[in-house]
Amino acid sequence: MKTLKNYLLLSICSLTFIACSKDGDNPVSNNITLHFNNTFKNETIVLGNATAATATKNTSAEGQTHHFSELKYVVSNIRLVKADGGEIPYHTDNLDQGATVINQAKPQSLVYVLSDIPGGEYKQIKFGLGVKHELNTLDQIEFPNFYAEAGENDTDMHWQWATGYRFTKLEGYYGEANDAMALHTGSTLNGDREDPTSWVQGIDAYRDITLTLNSRAIVGDTAPTIIIRADFDKLLSGKTNITLDAANAITPNSHSGNKMENMVEFVDNLGGNGSTDITGMFSIESVEN
Repeated sequence: MKTLKNYLLLSICSLTFIACSKDGDNPVSNNITLHFNNTFKNETIVLGNATAATATKNTSAEGQTHHFSELKYVVSNIRLVKADGGEIPYHTDNLDQGATVINQAKPQSLVYVLSDIPGGEYKQIKFGLGVKHELNTLDQIEFPNFYAEAGENDTDMHWQWATGYRFTKLEGYYGEANDAMALHTGSTLNGDREDPTSWVQGIDAYRDITLTLNSRAIVGDTAPTIIIRADFDKLLSGKTNITLDAANAITPNSHSGNKMENMVEFVDNLGGNGSTDITGMFSIESVEN
């Protein structure tokens, strides 16, 4: 009888071990937190008015000083790439659930939580700087939460003169006289403003970013944090070295052709050109599992 009891106990333990092993082969879903660190080179940016002593000042490759009073940009179309190459989209067609406005003046906006991510190891993250063409309309009905986030209070990420969103909104001061700058980017449409059926893509300011993680993000028992640096030194000192002056420091407040063309240089510096540069100002600082 004692031998039978021992045999039954051994069988139960074996079954328990097998069940636990199977669960371990299929880790549960969990969150991934994206934490955006906006910097000038290695220094986290502090905003300030024209004469603020505490504002983080930067000097461009051309020797021009500048600092920001406002720093905002849209992140959307997020995809996570698993170790085996499989891609996990995160609400890529839903701005309410899969897009956010990063606002340096609001620390809570620098942290964006991706919920219910399938368990496993991830090696890359992809996301859009801005809003992809198919979703870039001020749609208050379909995406009321993002519409409000992008437009309410001081966010002001709606174009006043167009149908889509601003993708980046940078305001501040440059040069020894602290002249004002307002650098706003976003895609444009050509056609009759009163006839949506005539609209076609004009300048495409949306940029798709791909970043390889410097260590795997492991989702399961842990909920990792990916710290992403956005180095705004690249604004004036990227693929193209730009010197601000009266002609390009306010871009664009109208359909002025030269201003719209100037905008593309800023976009390519911040978001890359989509071919030879797919990282722009972004890089991975660390992955915390």
